[in-house]
Amino acid sequence: MNDRGTPQMHALPDGEAELSLVVRLPWEDVGRLGQDAGRLAAQLGRPVTLDEAVSHRLRSARVAAHAKPAGEQPPPAVTAAASVSSLPSRPPAEQARQAIDRINGTAGTAGTA
Repeated sequence: MNDRGTPQMHALPDGEAELSLVVRLPWEDVGRLGQDAGRLAAQLGRPVTLDEAVSHRLRSARVAAHAKPAGEQPPPAVTAAASVSSLPSRPPAEQARQAIDRINGTAGTAGTA
């Protein structure tokens, strides 16, 4: 582990566990999670958090992995890389602005002020 401490884990009444952790992600991945949260919110008919979107994505990946024969599963690194769209290289500030615009649903309207 590292000096940040031990992650907190809590048992939940529904038989699941809750684990708190910090993950460093590129802005493209954050934007992609925002898009996933938007799709999930539309399906559920209510707002969802990025935490919910991540949990949903992990559950979906787990179910999909169990559905395939063992010989057909790609390595985890390939699965993770394939789940994020490849975007052209841009300066970090521009990546951050565009990711935030996508999350907020204001893509295309930025820069009009």
